[in-house]
Amino acid sequence: MALINYITQIQFDYGAVRLLAGECERFGIRRPLIVTDAGIRAAGLLDKVIDALGPNFAAPVFDATPPNPNEAAVRAAVELYRANDCDGVIAAGGGSSIDLAKGVAVCATHEGPLQSFAVIEGGLARITAKTAPVIAIPTTAGTGSEVGRGAILILDDGRKVGVISPHVVPKVAICDPELTFGLPPMMTAATGMDAIAHCLETFMAPAFNAPADGIALDGLWRAWRHIERATRDGSDRAARWNMMSASMQGALAFQKGLGCVHSLSHSLGGINPRLHHGTLNAIFLPAVIAFNSSAPSMQEEGKLARIAQAMGLASGDDVGDAIRTMTATLGLPRGLAELGVTRDLFPRIIAGALKDHSHKTNPRDASSEDYAAILEASM
Repeated sequence: MALINYITQIQFDYGAVRLLAGECERFGIRRPLIVTDAGIRAAGLLDKVIDALGPNFAAPVFDATPPNPNEAAVRAAVELYRANDCDGVIAAGGGSSIDLAKGVAVCATHEGPLQSFAVIEGGLARITAKTAPVIAIPTTAGTGSEVGRGAILILDDGRKVGVISPHVVPKVAICDPELTFGLPPMMTAATGMDAIAHCLETFMAPAFNAPADGIALDGLWRAWRHIERATRDGSDRAARWNMMSASMQGALAFQKGLGCVHSLSHSLGGINPRLHHGTLNAIFLPAVIAFNSSAPSMQEEGKLARIAQAMGLASGDDVGDAIRTMTATLGLPRGLAELGVTRDLFPRIIAGALKDHSHKTNPRDASSEDYAAILEASM
């Protein structure tokens, strides 16, 4: 049976951050914890969030979010949340800050370590409506975590896991494209390719969800046409608008599930947290698309041809090469070897990918040998 469920409220416009105080009041949040990172503070974006919040709210700030959020950071932020008797979380930043905020919202209101809430540990059933309300303000256009039902976090044992539940979906996403104007070119490119990966991979996922498929294809159309412009000129208002929309759309759609691109990226990102998730997704996409192309659901629904149409390509056979060309044009690494990944890591990457929650929603079941071939093709 298909489950189709859209529950996120989204405020989307230039200057939307000014709605923050009203949104806090609407959800009864009086003492929010702001979760962000040092880069957001240094860029002056945290000041914009605090100014929008106004003088009527006491809001301690946790700005030590690491690039790949982990269990130690969750514990530290939970300690600050409890010490200040907070009653909600405002996430300001990219996917790392938003995912960390979701982890805080769960762990500050439930007993047990973060590991116990990982979906692969049966955590879905343990996360309840007690979860603290989250308001998400994205400052990148990539992960779409502001509308997502999950958080990707690294446990103390090194595993990169999903904490997934309808209760962790932010109460409202405040999407203000102006907050992305200062994003550096390479971060714009990497996060933009992350959005493209979400749109592509969720569209390929075999579950039936026609609304999600439509949202994903439109998001792909927007991102593919605007990612170069946004990377080249960060103040291009139309490009920034469309990239933020594509990011949000990809995450709205991936309630269908993702696939091997993300199972590999999650696994490798857990092994080496310094690697950027969006960059890894861009590298894995061509090989995974080639692997998926023979899946019955891909062929019966003509999915490669529909992807090609959204990307403005002549044929589905052109999709993988077009992604490789785009990755190179944007100046991103074109293979794992450029990132220092060596073949001796393959067994660990494959073991993690096989256990990842995204592995189960790929249109073709991937074996250890299949993953090894994808990794080799992505070197």
